[in-house]
Parts: sequence; C-alpha cells; structure tokens
Amino acid sequence: MILRLALGSLAARALTVSMTVLAIALSVALFLGVEKVRTGAKASFADTIYGTDLIVGARTGSVQLLLYSVFRIGNATNNVSWETYQDIAERPEVAWIVPISLGDSHRQFRVMGTTLEFFEHYKFRQGRGLEVADGALMADLFDTVIGADVAQALGYTVGDPIVVAHGIASFTEHEDQPFRVSGILEKTGTPVDRTVIVSMEAIEAIHVDWQNGAQVPGQSTPADVLRQMTLTPKAVTAALVGVESRLQTFGLQRAINQYPEEPVMAVLPGVALQELWAIVGVAETALLGVSAMVVVTALIGMMATIFSSLNERRREMAIFRAMGARPRTVMGLLVLEAVVTAAVGALIGILLLYLGLIIAQPVIDSAYGLWLPIEAPSLRELWVLLGVIAASAIVSMVPAIRAYRLSLADGMMVRT
Repeated sequence: MILRLALGSLAARALTVSMTVLAIALSVALFLGVEKVRTGAKASFADTIYGTDLIVGARTGSVQLLLYSVFRIGNATNNVSWETYQDIAERPEVAWIVPISLGDSHRQFRVMGTTLEFFEHYKFRQGRGLEVADGALMADLFDTVIGADVAQALGYTVGDPIVVAHGIASFTEHEDQPFRVSGILEKTGTPVDRTVIVSMEAIEAIHVDWQNGAQVPGQSTPADVLRQMTLTPKAVTAALVGVESRLQTFGLQRAINQYPEEPVMAVLPGVALQELWAIVGVAETALLGVSAMVVVTALIGMMATIFSSLNERRREMAIFRAMGARPRTVMGLLVLEAVVTAAVGALIGILLLYLGLIIAQPVIDSAYGLWLPIEAPSLRELWVLLGVIAASAIVSMVPAIRAYRLSLADGMMVRT
C-alpha cells in the first residue's frame, strides 16, 4: 500500500523527481567510472611488463632500476659489463635474456639498443606481444624500429632518416651515421610507444669514433666499414631475464645479488611495480575522494528537494493523517520515496556507465593504451550502490522527521 502511494507521489512530481534521478545517475556513473579507470590504470600499469621474471642492472634501488629499464625514466648509476652479462646468460636457470642499452636520444625520445629477441620476449597486458604496424624489424646495422608515439609525434614513416643525439639532453648528434626507419610498432600503451629501438651493434657503431663523450676530431668511419666490423658491446644498461622454472627465480636473484665480480642486482618486476604504485597511487585516492563528494552533493540535493517540496505537500500530508495514516506512515512514505529515487538513479547510472564503456573502450585503448574491461559489477561496486541507496534513506530522515512533527491542524490551515 505504502509503495503504491510512494510511486504515485513520485509520478505526480515527475519533472522534479526526474532531475533528482538524473543527478544521482550522473554522480553514480562518475564514481563507478573513476573506479573503472582506477582499476584499469592499475592493471595496465602492472601489465607494462609481463612474463619477465627478473630485471638485472647495476646495484641501485629496485624502483630506480625499474624506472630507467622499463619506463625510460632517469638514468642508470652505472652499466653492467658485457662479461658479467654473458656470465648471467650462461647460467642454467636462465631460459632467455635480453640486453638493453640506454643513453642516447632522438628529439627527446629515448633510444634503446637491444636484440631481435626483445620483440619476441617483451610482453605486456597479460601476454600480448609487440606487433609491427608498418614495415619490418631491423635487418641492417642502421635500421631502427620506432614506437607509435614517436611516429605520430614526429610524423615519421617507413624509410625516413633518423639522426641520433649523444646523451639525453645533448646538442651533439651522430650526423655521420644516420639511421633509417625500417618499421613502426603498433600502439601498446607502454613506454615502448615512446622509444626508438636500434640494435646493440648499432649503439657500438655510432660510438666507434667517440672518446670521453665527444667525437674524435676529423675521425669518421664510413658506414660500409662499420658494417664489416665486429661490434661486440662493452657494457649493457640492464637486462630482462626469463627463468626455466619459476621455482628458480629467487635462487637466481640471490646468486645475481651476490655476484662477486661486479656490484649488480636483480629485482622482481611485480614487486618493484607494487613499490612504484605505492608512491604514485596517492592520485587515485584523491580522484576517488572527488567523485565521492559528487555523490554526496547529489544526495544533499535530493534532501534539499524533499525539503522544498514539504511546503507544497502540507495539504497532502494532512489528508493522509485525516484518513488515518499515523505519523510514522508519513515519515516512512518520504523515506521510501527517497530510496526509490536513489535506486532508480543508481540503476540508470550503471546503464550510463556501461554505455559509455562500450563507446569509449576502443578509443581509449587506441589513444592511451588503457584497457577498460567491460565486466559485471564487482562486489565493491555493488556495495557502492547499496551505500548510495542507504545514504539516501539516511539523508531523507531529516525532512521526514520534520513531516512527522507537523500537526494535522498545520496541514489544514490556509496560509495567507
């Protein structure tokens, strides 16, 4: 009976109620949307590197090693000698190892020297591999494969020349050994998109005529001669390692950390990522706080709407009282109206959220490499919806108590 009265009362005030429902729907959609983006960003962050068991580099902090080897942020405190790299590569626990050499740049994008095995073993987002969108992988000493962001920002296509600069923020360029874009990678949403990839031999080749960070005056070895040289690397910046068995990971990590010939270290990518997320994850808390305040504002707006309607509904409440309705019934009617309004708004908010995900998912994935999965609402999201409905009942208690205290005579009295 009381539900039918509540629905009839809401229908009689359809315009006002619709605006309140819309406000709650938008706030719920925003809150859950932020939650989806937060969890999607965290998952994408954790999936930046997948399937790599250890990252090896010079002894430093685990987060710093992760930042410069995976995210191309900062610089290594030191390099790892080629002899040490080979010793680690020859250990029986190692299934594969990929060297990384950093230090040069091209128009503010990092240049990374590596081997073709990098394209085979580097995985992201639960095992996806790198794919060439245009062209092919490096076949010549001076071939380079560039990330999607590099190609888009600089307008490069396959066959375009690239001149690498010495160092990160240097005006000295290797003009006598230009590279050629042989391939452009598909968008991944990882630091690979912002990387210019060349071979380890190419890194050695462009530095043949350099000593102490500067080119030897008047010395320039022709490219054809460089192609005939044995260009064995002297050192690597870091290395990505896969083990034969996950059970051997910690033993290999301990052996590398205790390597007697050189101060090197090995870190677990997942552990380092968690440490890094603990540092940068403060923003997600702030974002959740802002979206929660939007929901609170919508609920306060609903309470204000109920308050403002009380004066218009004084006669209605008095008639209910005259027909035998107890004050508790009137109070319950207002609470039920608020709960129904919030529940409808929450359901519409979910529909808006998933409609937005269907439309925005491919766009966001293509533009930012952020994958927002379309899944059934999680237990946390269901608790949020129940919390919104419960909060609506609580905030409606204030105007409901006021209606409870109104006397029958007050409702029947004509105010002039």
